[in-house]
Amino acid sequence: MSRLTRRQSLELVGLSAAAMALRPHVTHAAGDEPLYRAKHGKIRQSVVPWCFKPMPVPELIGHAAKLGLESVELVDPKLWPEIKAAGMTVAISGSHGFAKGFAHVEEHDECVKVLRDRIDQSAAFGCPSVITFSGFRRGLTTDDATKNMIAGLKKIVGYAEQKRVTLCLEMLNSRVAVEMKGHPNYFCDDIDHSVEICRQIGSPWLKVLFDIYHVQIMHGDVIVRLQQHKDWIGHYHTAGVPGRNEIDEQQELNYAPIMRAIAATGYRGFVGQEFIPTREPVGALAQAIKICDIA
Repeated sequence: MSRLTRRQSLELVGLSAAAMALRPHVTHAAGDEPLYRAKHGKIRQSVVPWCFKPMPVPELIGHAAKLGLESVELVDPKLWPEIKAAGMTVAISGSHGFAKGFAHVEEHDECVKVLRDRIDQSAAFGCPSVITFSGFRRGLTTDDATKNMIAGLKKIVGYAEQKRVTLCLEMLNSRVAVEMKGHPNYFCDDIDHSVEICRQIGSPWLKVLFDIYHVQIMHGDVIVRLQQHKDWIGHYHTAGVPGRNEIDEQQELNYAPIMRAIAATGYRGFVGQEFIPTREPVGALAQAIKICDIA
């Protein structure tokens, strides 16, 4: 075989790089060790697609199934049949979004309408939970916003109970002023107060979404708080602190002991991976699954 010229060699390298760029994400490259697949089941794991953009949701569904996840959550209902066909479920469905919520009386009707529709869809599909939010303070006192929250959630919690779907009120941090990493002026930014709102309503079909990332930023003491509020937690989310990135050794939370503490409370719901990858996303997801897949 004749020797390649320098120009020919460079052209081949360029073609190879272009071909690699066009390849879809794969669970592992040929010759590499396969990525971790969930196997223990003490923690039922799910994944949230928004933070894996620009990966298309159908592609993430395929990776999630290969990695042994039980759920892909907070996705458009039109994709639910695809998730089911892949052997998974939807742990929690979206609803009215965090920009509006029950802290403001004038937003109650819209939130209730959206929630009723999503509760119906969830009940028909077998999705156990629907997310809901407080919305932002926008000048309200804590007392007024709390009264509004209780009055508004009472308008819908009976319907959720009738359909046997749990409403999960998400607490978000109000300290970080970076898009999708924090939500300044969000009302339910305190896990203790969020739980107290649920207590005052008093329905087992209304619980909190305990986002470990947000709780750490606002309070710390994650394990003590999840133990304290175990009876009022309907769902969990993960992410690394600070930054909302991978849950690896580069951030301050130690997720394996947190997962063991969750399992010890008797919790049998889902833990959704909701971190924003800074490196190859499928490998980052596989690492997070391994960390949380306690024996």
